[in-house]
Amino acid sequence: MSHRPFDSRAALQAVLACWAERQWLRALDAAFADFLWREVPDAPPLLILAAALASHQLGRGHACLDLAATLQAPAFALSLPPEGEEGRDTLAATDPPPLPAEVLAGLSLAQWQVALEHPLLVGCGAGDTPLVRVGPRLYLRRYWQYEEDVRSALERRLALSATLQAALPLDALRPILDGLFPPAAAGEAGADWQKMACALAARSGFSILTGGPGTGKTTTVVRLLALLQALALAAPSAGGAARPLRIRLAAPTGKAAARLNESIAGAVARLPLAGLEQAEAVRAAIPVKVSTLHRLLGSRPDTRHFRHHAGNPLALDVLVIDEASMVDLEMMAAVLAALPPAARLILLGDKDQLASVEAGAVLGELCRHARAGHYTPATRDWLAAASGERIDSRLVDEAGSALAQAVIMLRHSYRFSAASGIGQLAEAVNAGDSARVSEVWRHAHADLALLPLAAGDEARFAALVIDGAAAGQVADPAPPAGLAQTALRYGYRHYLATLAETRPAAAADQDALDDWARRVLRAHGEFQVLCALRRGPWGVAGLNQRIARVLCAAALIPASAGWYPGRPVLVTRNDYALGLMNGDIGITLALPHATDQETKLRVAFPAGDAGQGIKWILPSRLQAVETAYALTVHKSQGSEFSHAALVLPETMSPILTRELLYTGITRARAFLTLVMPGPPRLLEEAVHRQVLRASGLLWE
Repeated sequence: MSHRPFDSRAALQAVLACWAERQWLRALDAAFADFLWREVPDAPPLLILAAALASHQLGRGHACLDLAATLQAPAFALSLPPEGEEGRDTLAATDPPPLPAEVLAGLSLAQWQVALEHPLLVGCGAGDTPLVRVGPRLYLRRYWQYEEDVRSALERRLALSATLQAALPLDALRPILDGLFPPAAAGEAGADWQKMACALAARSGFSILTGGPGTGKTTTVVRLLALLQALALAAPSAGGAARPLRIRLAAPTGKAAARLNESIAGAVARLPLAGLEQAEAVRAAIPVKVSTLHRLLGSRPDTRHFRHHAGNPLALDVLVIDEASMVDLEMMAAVLAALPPAARLILLGDKDQLASVEAGAVLGELCRHARAGHYTPATRDWLAAASGERIDSRLVDEAGSALAQAVIMLRHSYRFSAASGIGQLAEAVNAGDSARVSEVWRHAHADLALLPLAAGDEARFAALVIDGAAAGQVADPAPPAGLAQTALRYGYRHYLATLAETRPAAAADQDALDDWARRVLRAHGEFQVLCALRRGPWGVAGLNQRIARVLCAAALIPASAGWYPGRPVLVTRNDYALGLMNGDIGITLALPHATDQETKLRVAFPAGDAGQGIKWILPSRLQAVETAYALTVHKSQGSEFSHAALVLPETMSPILTRELLYTGITRARAFLTLVMPGPPRLLEEAVHRQVLRASGLLWE
């Protein structure tokens, strides 16, 4: 094979074919390259290579191919070889494919950019070329257009802020804020960021509330909605009568919608509205039902398009999107297109979590400078007048952008105390401080366990997945204050015992069956094995098989393959006919009948945005599901578990990053077990490895 595979068409085709055969590239990526060469036979090999890699990067969540980053660190930028194949020595072949570094050796950025100057295939945005180049970034046209649409839509909404602020009566705003945030509700020290977030969002057509677990994002947005409704009900419309705002709540997945459903009603009921005029009218005007974004926009089967779009906008005044870190670039473009021009958009999410599975990292990019604030002196002074709170001078910047004025980072965690091991570990990982990570483990916190686990150690593995035991524990450690003793020891025995013990009688009615399913689903959510990879013995596939065998050997499930009572399943593709979304989790149950021989299996799913209902689905109708004893950290986003067991791989993988560790750690509410099959240095390397998705969305 040529030392420079991009010198000839035949050599490059051989490389791409070899990468596709090894599944380093998707079949789609190779097919795209072949298509371009059929359409434009004189296209330079370097152009076709860039096109194939741009398509590959989309599959990894990047909006584009960053040419400069690819040349600087090909293996890391492209994640090639993929997870589980760290070098040529691991490839069982006599003639392994060349690594990206070999293929790109000797190539300069200038050479690559020159090769992309082909008017039929690559443009700068105008025209209809399939590829668009902006500086060192190469896009597939559709994703370049999504970025342009999102950027321009957000700029238009940010431009509304001056108008909204001018129309906002400070004499009405300040008393409502003081009522919603009495002094006792302020943060432990310094400014009350929740109060300031409400004030800033009240004057903006677009705003973001970001913060880690337990920082009060839901509490804050409910008080923000109360503020907006109170102002609306106090201001007569053109017709003379006040009208409450039309507010919709949404989340990117069924799981996230169900979780927000559980918390939003309580937050509305607890609103401190004493002394507020029309208090109960305000409370009644705040919605408690949460929809998935797909349902909100009106999914249309077998198409990427939605029923609501620019020509048929949503009928609302305010849209709140929770877990916004999971919203990909394409979905964000669709949401913004479907919003009425004067509607407010409010995003909630943790900027430090993993980005969406699909291409784009919209929330992370928009919040890139959130920790530093960059609020202008004008914003500082307005906030002081509107809320009585003052921003720390270190967060003030004369040159702060319009976007920075619309972003608030909540900085105090009410979930994790200063003594919480989970909270300290998450903070150290998020800061990229491996020394602090080691220090946290040395303190032996009651809510943390480190479990070195050899591949053949079945006894300790079984103790973990069955009873939640870690590191050879024979008894529970002392739980953190306020947590039940059993909260630390949930394993999969808990939900399987709940399944058996609460199974209704043969003559049970539908309400009893639904209540049973809710109990089992709730119990299943107490413990979850999480992992970084999909492939290999410590990935989803290997762990799911291993856990099923362990549970079957312990007589907790009747089989370890196929359909059986107790099998948890994860939906891997949207199924609009069944009303199931990618990421939904269900439990297989045997419906009670006259005799055991007549039992019939159904999979029970939460009804998501339909309240407390249960969907009962025949297994034969589920065409895109997989067993879910183990989930990737990506798939766990939007969920929390009393006990999360985070399993790292044996060897370093490009997918093992700071963001993945932080997201996995913060899925645990009460207890975290970190399973380490590999050497300790793996954790240190992952803490230092940070990935920013290739994109050009953020304007400076």
